[in-house]
Amino acid sequence: MEQRVAVITGGAGELAAAVAEKLREAGWQVHAPGREELDVTNEENVRAFFERFERIDLLINNAGLRRDSLCASMTESDWDAVLAVNLRGAFFCSRVAGMKMMRARAGHIINLGSFAPRAGTRGQTNYAAAKAGLIGLTQSMARELGKRNVRVNCVSPGFLETKFVADMSPEVITATRQLHELGQFNTVAEAAQFIVFLDSLQFTSGQVFQLGSRIAPWT
Repeated sequence: MEQRVAVITGGAGELAAAVAEKLREAGWQVHAPGREELDVTNEENVRAFFERFERIDLLINNAGLRRDSLCASMTESDWDAVLAVNLRGAFFCSRVAGMKMMRARAGHIINLGSFAPRAGTRGQTNYAAAKAGLIGLTQSMARELGKRNVRVNCVSPGFLETKFVADMSPEVITATRQLHELGQFNTVAEAAQFIVFLDSLQFTSGQVFQLGSRIAPWT
């Protein structure tokens, strides 16, 4: 049986490393490029990177960027940068990888989402908007690619204590923890375990999975 191939963008992050390790343990060939190798905001760079692969069985759009500030003081460059990485980058990668998957009539794209668009997090209008758009991208692509047996799902891993949130104050982190019904954050290991498990579900597509114990209203 030919070895399955996975690409995880934002490969320098802790979650990407944990997912890559679990996939390799399961026999996958895993590529987890950092920004130096794969700049997801650069369409030509994305095309050149993915051209090297004859097949891609799993794409995990994990590359992310936060530049938090209140909307009134947010700069245009901070708005554009966050949308470029979190949403446009996922689109560029999904479009190229999705074409390969459609030709193979098999594959899975997993987008890494966030609780922010459900909660309307204060000081994260750019990030929340990007992640809300990612849900729309997930569901529209699931409809477009489903007839070729390609799945597209979104996983919001929950608040993870990684370098991605290292600039947040202890007060903000404590307040965020108090919003969790279990009184604790999800872990990188558990989020990675769920992502790998999700890939094993052959008949699940177009879904959004929220991990952790925060609860938000439907509307």
